[in-house]
Amino acid sequence: MSATVLPDWMANLEDEDIIFIKKFLLASGSLKEIAHQYGVTYPTVRLRLDRLIAKIQISEDNANEPYIALIKRLAVNDRLDFDTAKVLISEYKKMCEGAKK
Repeated sequence: MSATVLPDWMANLEDEDIIFIKKFLLASGSLKEIAHQYGVTYPTVRLRLDRLIAKIQISEDNANEPYIALIKRLAVNDRLDFDTAKVLISEYKKMCEGAKK
């Protein structure tokens, strides 16, 4: 893979996420070491890693549904609450099913 071509899951990440991934790899995956580097607690780093995993999964799972991926990204990034995200996704799916009939 060329350095100028990024996979979709990586292209959707923010710069902070890429920096975190780099530090994580250089620390051999040690969340304790990452917590020390950032000056935060282990649970804080674990939460950040969980959110990063969710972002990547969203990109992978919803490649064919960009609207749903957008809603999920907004929820993962705390820009939209999860209950509202569920309602929007549910209504979108209903709309799509109705259009197919």
